[in-house]
Amino acid sequence: MNNSKTAIPSPAGTQAAPQTSTHSAKAWMVDLLLLAALWGASFLFMRMGAAEFGALPTAATRVGIGALFLFPLMMSRGQGPALVQHWRASMALGVFNSGLPFALFSFALLTINSSLAAVLNATTPMFGALVAWVWFRERPSGWRLVGLAIGFIGVVMLASGSAGLRDGDGADNHAALWAIGACLLACLCYGIAASATRRYLTGVPPLATATGSQIGAALLLAVPAILYWPQQMPSLRAWLAIAALGVLCTGVAYFLFFRLIERAGPARALTVTFLLPVFATFYGVAFLDERITQWMLVCAAVIVCGVGLSTGFIAPKSRAAKT
Repeated sequence: MNNSKTAIPSPAGTQAAPQTSTHSAKAWMVDLLLLAALWGASFLFMRMGAAEFGALPTAATRVGIGALFLFPLMMSRGQGPALVQHWRASMALGVFNSGLPFALFSFALLTINSSLAAVLNATTPMFGALVAWVWFRERPSGWRLVGLAIGFIGVVMLASGSAGLRDGDGADNHAALWAIGACLLACLCYGIAASATRRYLTGVPPLATATGSQIGAALLLAVPAILYWPQQMPSLRAWLAIAALGVLCTGVAYFLFFRLIERAGPARALTVTFLLPVFATFYGVAFLDERITQWMLVCAAVIVCGVGLSTGFIAPKSRAAKT
């Protein structure tokens, strides 16, 4: 769901969102925008950090800081026993929910810009639907199948062009394809995490699941991060980017995410996926001088349309039979 998020169920498998007053509706909308702003910034900070730390140390440091932030919050809410009871599943979830995706996105951002990575991250709900189809035999309806097809056509369109390459860095299309593939593999990991959460962690307090997954991801990446730790000390700018990833884009964002689910329900919380590319693109243009091409915008529109159909957020109404 993210790129730094615990997977949440799709609208098809969730209960209806809680009834909200005008005041509470404004509250969850504020949470939604703040969450999108934080997770959108994760692509900016990953690109800044990975440039000096490398992909594996960036991901490892991020989840380590995130775990340190979330653990006392979890304990203060009395969810420690839940983590102890489900520690194996929670920590294993971290492999697919955080460890692999964070490393893959950090690797990709060494070649492509943050805006493109965020657009590709928006395919996460499509992969979630595909994994649920295979795992739970939940065949998508007709329009959702159309949405899956449209979304993947958009990905192919995006990969076929050179949109999203770093300007002036000499990157070639071959390197870009590897980076795009890494992003899509990360989204597949998120899809697997969504179904795994549903299968093995239903009913477990989400903050306990999130904390356990960050600890599991940190353990997974600890040794590779040490082996690939940069020989030259990263700059203060890179350290600040990593700290922001761990504290803001993981710790604070998780807190907002779970509060959003409580206030608005998981179906509405899923709409954050559509807002991430907007914030990530703004950050990339404003702070990294990234160039956004018309072709990239067209492909992004196709992908978002496909995601909307495949998740049920865009549901064409059947024409009523005329009598």
